[in-house]
Amino acid sequence: MSDHPLSTEKIRSFLRRKAADAFLVDSIKNVRYLTGFTGSSAFVLLTRERGLFFTDFRYQEQARSEVRGWEIMMERGKRIDTLRKTALNLGVRSLGFETSVSFEFYSELKRLRLNLIPVKRLVESLRKIKSDLELSRIREAVRRAEQAFLRTVPFVRVGAREQTLALRLEEFLRKEGCRHAAFDIIVASGKNSSMPHAKTTDKKIEKGDFVIIDWGGEADGYYSDMTRTLLAEGPALSEKKNIYEVVNSAREKALAAVAVGIPARDIDGHARRAIGKAGYGDLFGHATGHGVGLDVHEAPRISWTNSERLGEGMVFTIEPGIYKPGLGGVRIEDMVVLSGGNALLMTSLPRDLAIIKS
Repeated sequence: MSDHPLSTEKIRSFLRRKAADAFLVDSIKNVRYLTGFTGSSAFVLLTRERGLFFTDFRYQEQARSEVRGWEIMMERGKRIDTLRKTALNLGVRSLGFETSVSFEFYSELKRLRLNLIPVKRLVESLRKIKSDLELSRIREAVRRAEQAFLRTVPFVRVGAREQTLALRLEEFLRKEGCRHAAFDIIVASGKNSSMPHAKTTDKKIEKGDFVIIDWGGEADGYYSDMTRTLLAEGPALSEKKNIYEVVNSAREKALAAVAVGIPARDIDGHARRAIGKAGYGDLFGHATGHGVGLDVHEAPRISWTNSERLGEGMVFTIEPGIYKPGLGGVRIEDMVVLSGGNALLMTSLPRDLAIIKS
């Protein structure tokens, strides 16, 4: 039926429980997950017996080569008109829809005069458990990203500009096979590194600067996400080296806690307590991690607010950090997969502090 037939059956079970005749999937990432379609415009309508895939003229040949087990239909004119005709032909009276649709599209759906059932993040919840094929794609995205980073490291030196390094890293990502970077690459040095999501600037790396590099790779539509922090050689580095060791220790404690069945917030708690005991608790304000897959940031969220228990096959980051205004910041980010009940590292780059020579 799809790239993920078990997920399709789970959706059908949901339809039966909710007494819905059909479920509309409009999110293009969720369409990709269910059907394998890699184009940019499509939607699917899943009933209890049928699965209909819709795209427009531009993608008809691509859909025929990528989509298997779905009835491929052509979308002509406005999407809402296609839905109206299809719902009438199928006898759909009760329609589930993703709550992520735009308000404009929701307003159009209401005019169909169907019983609308809002469905929050159903497909996204299924996407948390990665298949073997998905894991192989993510591992390749990791490999490409790590190789690109290793090719960039020799250019990271005092006097190099953040923007120049980011562009060079992106170039190497493409040379390693990525169609694009997973997101806007962050290269933040010195005072800029105290901002967790700093914008890369034209600033030059100076002696004694922390240099945070946050980047990710891509493989067949799946992503990786990792961060390393380097330190430029210079005077009075003792506090900076201590901050780095605190963050690295927090990362190790969080990683050691990962296991099937553990609440996500407990992993976050291990990292947060380690940083708090060292006196830097107020300087770690973001979550300890997040899921990675078809989106760079997806479920599960490894946060103090998330009581969800982690399951086999989930992929997520572990990325504690300390950010001290005026001094700089440190973040060390790895990716893990829950396999065999425990965490297996997907990233392999060294975690020991790397000193940039002048």
